[in-house]
Amino acid sequence: MDAFTLTVAAALAALTMAASMGLLYLASARQTCLVDWSLAAVFLAVSNMMGAIALHTQTSPIIVIACVNALHIGGHFGMLAGIRRHLHLAPGWRWGAVLVAAVLAAHMLPVLHDAALARRIALMPVIGAINLASAWLLWRQRDFDARASYLPLIVLQVLSALQQIGRVAVVIAYDGDPPGFLGDHFYRTSGALAMLVYLSLATMCSALIVTHQQTLALRRASLTDVLTGWLNRRALHDIATRDFRRCRRTGSAMFFITFDIDHFKAINDRYGHGVGDAAICHVTALSARVLRGYDALFRIGGEEFAMLVVGENLGAVCGIAERLREVVAGAPLAADGATVAMTVSVGVAALDQQDHKWEDILRRADEALYHAKQHGRNRVSVHGRDLADRGHGMWLQAVGA
Repeated sequence: MDAFTLTVAAALAALTMAASMGLLYLASARQTCLVDWSLAAVFLAVSNMMGAIALHTQTSPIIVIACVNALHIGGHFGMLAGIRRHLHLAPGWRWGAVLVAAVLAAHMLPVLHDAALARRIALMPVIGAINLASAWLLWRQRDFDARASYLPLIVLQVLSALQQIGRVAVVIAYDGDPPGFLGDHFYRTSGALAMLVYLSLATMCSALIVTHQQTLALRRASLTDVLTGWLNRRALHDIATRDFRRCRRTGSAMFFITFDIDHFKAINDRYGHGVGDAAICHVTALSARVLRGYDALFRIGGEEFAMLVVGENLGAVCGIAERLREVVAGAPLAADGATVAMTVSVGVAALDQQDHKWEDILRRADEALYHAKQHGRNRVSVHGRDLADRGHGMWLQAVGA
């Protein structure tokens, strides 16, 4: 294919990408990064259309060249802006506008006005830097579940940067268009071919990121309690089963802390279910501050909650449970003009060498919680210390040593 045909094909690929991103935006949960990527594709489409017209007419006034290059860089910046927005960063379109304006102005400089090679040497590293910045932002993310969907776009951006550098190196080596299989228009033909491939793959990579994020969001929603944002019983089963097997294999300690709100039915009856829901959210928010750094937080009943702790000793776990109790007792809920004092009862239980499943630990933690309620509430009870551990107290003491 000649440069003109490839440039037209790249323009059509860009329009396809713009339409695809727009339709995904309408069909998805309004992920704004899709608007950025759609706008980036529009820039690249217009850039390629103008380039195709210039090739067809065999005339390329400097203002057309300036617009083609500025829109080309604006399109690559749009990809970066979409990635930044996807990662919950400011997209930086103002900086993109400044960059486009600077590229337009630079073409008026004598050193670039009449020297195509100088323009190529000046502009290609800018595009390469934008591509590498996009790849770096995605690579440095610590969400390993999401990183799998980022990898194709990371590879694409790195390869795009490398081909920009490679093309500049070739034209510098030959002081213009080199001879070879691409004929006398190496730079234009190779650029159009690279852009066609880039746009075709960028469409798929961007769609993959969005659809994978939606899949993760649905999975998290299925494992999360709607009211509190804590994990639900389904998640408890998956996480506790995994940790129980690992702890039995390695000999590590494993604890459950369970707690619930004292006199919760009385709060519901007196103030209504709205205040009851607010009380649950209030307790979980306070608890999350104490339990910061621990991800295994579960709502396992109406007003009953559990926390899974692995690798700590009994003293540390009891300290966590006591701080949780103190924080809730010291921060009454203000709702609907009323101040509602609240307390929690807490139960603690450890992995026993005779346990066959994680439910055995949770059952003992619930027994300890019941013991706390039967002995005055607003207190912490430990199975094996405050109530009989059915003959297994020595193992609890060994784990907590």
